[in-house]
Amino acid sequence: MDEKWNIYVEENRLFLHRSWTGYLAYEAAFTKGDGGGRRITSALVESDPERYRSASADYDRITLELVISAILLDEGAEDLRTRMTAALRADTGSTAAAVAQHSVLGVRTPQTTTRPHHP
Repeated sequence: MDEKWNIYVEENRLFLHRSWTGYLAYEAAFTKGDGGGRRITSALVESDPERYRSASADYDRITLELVISAILLDEGAEDLRTRMTAALRADTGSTAAAVAQHSVLGVRTPQTTTRPHHP
């Protein structure tokens, strides 16, 4: 169960579902940012503990950013990883940062693109 997230976009909304339950954990709205990128303008997190367990609002903000950076965009996101570790330690007392990060993030499945063959 290395793949933890099913992620898709509809219009300017990003939806992040936990892969093994199908439950929506996060939803983020985007607008065009300065410099041609996108920026999050609002975000929601599942609040039903039967569907998603949250450590804190800070942890959820970091997790959302980290899933987008590390899993969706395939960035290293070292600062976010450090912040996640600190938030986990503060919220749970856990020092097992690598295990906790894998548990939350999973791994990114390489995407393949098939290009038409042109002789």
